[in-house]
Amino acid sequence: MKSDEYVKFLTEQFVRYMETPRAERKRAKMEQRALRPPLRNQLFGQIPNAVENYVLQFKDFFGKINRKSR
Repeated sequence: MKSDEYVKFLTEQFVRYMETPRAERKRAKMEQRALRPPLRNQLFGQIPNAVENYVLQFKDFFGKINRKSR
């Protein structure tokens, strides 16, 4: 791609961006954010989910023991 084609492409993208209403740009940005996985999953993969499930099972197990002893 030649530099003049690249400049033309950039100006077209910029003009398209500036012509869209601000509310529509904001709505599209919020939609993109909603599609992304949580930050903890982006950084650490499925490890946070596994730890959370383990802790919940642990709490549930000891909650049942405490309820039985009462």
